[in-house]
Amino acid sequence: MSAATSASLDSAEYDPIDYLNAIFSHPTTLSSVSATSHALRNYQDDLDEDIAEFVSTQTASDADSVQRIQAAKSELADLFKKIENVRERAIQTEQTITDMTADIKRLDNTKRNLTLSMTALKRLQMFTTAYEQLRSLSKSRQYRECAQLLQAVIQLVGHFKSYRSIDQIATLSRNVADLQRELLEQVCEDFEVIFAKDEVAQRKAMLSEACLVMDALGDHARSRLINWYCNTQLREYRQVFRGNDEAGSLDNISRRYSWFNRMLKTYDSEHAAIFPPYWKVNEMLANAFCEGTRDDFKVILQKSMRRTDRQTLDVNLLLSCLQETLNFEHSLERRFASESRSSIDTMTSKDDRSHSFGQAISEAFEPYMSLWVDSQDKQLATLIPKYRQQPLRNVEEEFSFQAVIPSSTEMFHFYRLTLAQCAKLSTGNRLLELSRTFAKYLDQYGQQVLFHFLSERPGPQGPSVEDTVLILNTADYCYLTCNQLEEKIKGRIDEELRLKVDLQSQADAFMGIASAAVRTLVRKVEIECELSWREMRNTPWSKLESVGDQSTYVAELLRHVKGKSAEILKLLHKPQYARAFCDNLVDLMANTYIINVVQSKPISEVGAEQMLLDSYVLKQGFTELPTINGEPGMQPPASFVKRVNQCMAKVDPLLKTLQVRPSPPEALVQAYLIHIADRSDTNFRKILELKGIRKQEQASLVDLFAAFRAAPSNENLIQNSPLLTPLQITSAHASTSIASLSNATSMGTPSLAGGRFDPSTFGSAIMNAARDGVDRFGSPALGASSTTSPGGVFQPQQGEIHTGPAANLNENLKNIGKFFRRDVGSFGRFGRSTDDTRG
Repeated sequence: MSAATSASLDSAEYDPIDYLNAIFSHPTTLSSVSATSHALRNYQDDLDEDIAEFVSTQTASDADSVQRIQAAKSELADLFKKIENVRERAIQTEQTITDMTADIKRLDNTKRNLTLSMTALKRLQMFTTAYEQLRSLSKSRQYRECAQLLQAVIQLVGHFKSYRSIDQIATLSRNVADLQRELLEQVCEDFEVIFAKDEVAQRKAMLSEACLVMDALGDHARSRLINWYCNTQLREYRQVFRGNDEAGSLDNISRRYSWFNRMLKTYDSEHAAIFPPYWKVNEMLANAFCEGTRDDFKVILQKSMRRTDRQTLDVNLLLSCLQETLNFEHSLERRFASESRSSIDTMTSKDDRSHSFGQAISEAFEPYMSLWVDSQDKQLATLIPKYRQQPLRNVEEEFSFQAVIPSSTEMFHFYRLTLAQCAKLSTGNRLLELSRTFAKYLDQYGQQVLFHFLSERPGPQGPSVEDTVLILNTADYCYLTCNQLEEKIKGRIDEELRLKVDLQSQADAFMGIASAAVRTLVRKVEIECELSWREMRNTPWSKLESVGDQSTYVAELLRHVKGKSAEILKLLHKPQYARAFCDNLVDLMANTYIINVVQSKPISEVGAEQMLLDSYVLKQGFTELPTINGEPGMQPPASFVKRVNQCMAKVDPLLKTLQVRPSPPEALVQAYLIHIADRSDTNFRKILELKGIRKQEQASLVDLFAAFRAAPSNENLIQNSPLLTPLQITSAHASTSIASLSNATSMGTPSLAGGRFDPSTFGSAIMNAARDGVDRFGSPALGASSTTSPGGVFQPQQGEIHTGPAANLNENLKNIGKFFRRDVGSFGRFGRSTDDTRG
């Protein structure tokens, strides 16, 4: 049998079918069947012999393993026996050694006990001797040696505390305690006698050594001596100022502090050497004086408030006393803070804690500071009428475009001084009351001074440009300073009251005044443009035969707009106000253009096309407003150009509709549905009125309009166009008016009699606008938070500003200011000159 065949039979994956198929792969191979069978039997016999040989070998190997295991078990048992023998011998050895060293241990214990006994005996001898010596020294008043020995005796007493059960030790301990009490009383008596006889200078050394004894006796003894000294020194003060109503009154408060300053000088020159520095006796004396004086002031102030005639305290006297008290406390703080630092640096200092003299006396005045706050209220109440009567500026001085009204800086200077004065005493409720007083008169200053100057100035055209810019600068200054004042108050008031300090509504009101000032400047431009608008209205728009260049009124209108704007922008030193002016002016011009388009009816198709051309020319001219005073070639901000395009595009749907001829009528209806895109019959009639179509001809057009709007393709039409719905068009040319768009002529548009501006109503119009809210003011605060309706008409946001006759003037100013702040925020943080980035 070949090696290959053997390998195939040995394979673990052997398959007999595959193997037979491989051998007999062809019929011709069947002749070798017998030979193959013989070879397989031989191979099987060889395998049987190999298996038998392996079995016999393995059997012999198992017997040897069993023998080796049995031998190992026997050896392990012998090892355990040897270990047990070793352990028993070790125990016996240990016992033998213990017996040998027992005597030595007894000797060691005896030696240690003997040593302890000898030490205790020696200490007892020292204790007894020290006690006897201490008694002798105390009788002879040798206080220095007495102090040293007393410390040793006190230590020995502590050592023998565990031996109190022994009668002799207990007796000795009681004797020492009695001696300590005798020493305490003796030292106190010596101090009393020497001070009573005024022999301090002669006996200063003895008293200084006696203080060492008191120090050794402990804190209670030291505190008793210090309290006695303070009471003794302040006895005269209490007799003079507490028992005498005249001397103890608030009028004589300076005498109290002078008296104590003399007391401190006496201490420094005569008594400081007696007491150890770390006792801080002068600080204890000052603290006792402050406590007593504070209690005296509380009683005096309470009596003043309980008088039967209810006479209040003299506020000026109260402030004078308070100021003197604060100065005195500050002097104590300054003195003892430096002394405390020296004491900390001294190694012998035993008490590094120092007293704080802030409000140590002035605390008594705190409940009565409401009187002072009331006095500030009264003082501010007298200032507001005075500020209202003062001129805005000195006409003899050259105008500065950054100037503010002097009364505003004067008022905030008064606020700063008052705040600093109040914060020295009270950082609690009194300071909160003062902040509310500040808020009250900030409101009054904004309404009765700034807004008064803006709305009630004499003359048909209101305040001058320079005065308006001055009011704008002042409102801006008040806004910034108001926020700074709020932060300063919050930085000084108690933390739990910090959230109650709020001057944001006042800041918003000043921002509202700034908004009104900007609109007043815009009104100046509107007045300049009135003749140009009149020329536009007088143009026969229904009789134009062809479209030419721009109309004659356009160039004159742009000349007036740019000329007056250049004059105003030159005076606005903050970019955000310049941009706000330009934004409002563009809004005004766009809406005024719509008004004058309506007042120019009837308008032919050629006239509408000419108006559309004029609007494009005006749009190009308005984009140049921000760069009027700039360098040649300077480009306006892209965001402003976008705003101009949006504002002027509001009129496009109206003019494009008017451009379509009424014949065929389907063309006009289709143009209306494309450009105006609403379902209102009333609005469609307004287009017919503007085109001058006669009443009898309108009916068929309205019917055709109703049929067209009902078509399925026009299902998405809005109900009313925001462009046409506000229009109120009557047959009389002079009575044409606009309800909602009239607000865009800003600040409660003064009467437009026949479409003309009446300057005599200008001042009251500003006031009415603030009182009535945003509907009279025009777009909310310089265009911020405004929206453009699908028809392209500017609409103010609803619900932002209080409207109606019951609306509060100051509340509306605050809300307008919030809009203005939101608008100004697009230029960067308020008050910071940044590039224009508004979209």
